[in-house]
Amino acid sequence: MRGLLSAAALVLPALALTACHSYRIDAVVENRTGAAIELLEVDYPSASFGADKLPAGADFRYRFSVRGSGPMKVQYTENATQKMRQANGPQLIEHQEGRIEIVLLPEGKTEFHPELTPQH
Repeated sequence: MRGLLSAAALVLPALALTACHSYRIDAVVENRTGAAIELLEVDYPSASFGADKLPAGADFRYRFSVRGSGPMKVQYTENATQKMRQANGPQLIEHQEGRIEIVLLPEGKTEFHPELTPQH
């Protein structure tokens, strides 16, 4: 009986560690527009993240999990002109993981550089 309890004490924590895998995407938004921006919002399936302000040349980092499937979108307001800019990004699928770089460029251009696990 004592041996059985010792074995259970070793096996149960190992099962707990392998049973739960948290799928995460590390995102970085790079402001390379040449000016400060306001009201940055990045939408992804079932949620969003963002910042009130992002100075020129600054980066904003965020880690998230995808629930469901759908496109990624980014929008922000140019501080100097008060123009709202929007861009559509890649399609995300639940349980993807990896990283994505979102580069905000002059004249409202946006580049998405995903390094994600394949879509299931």
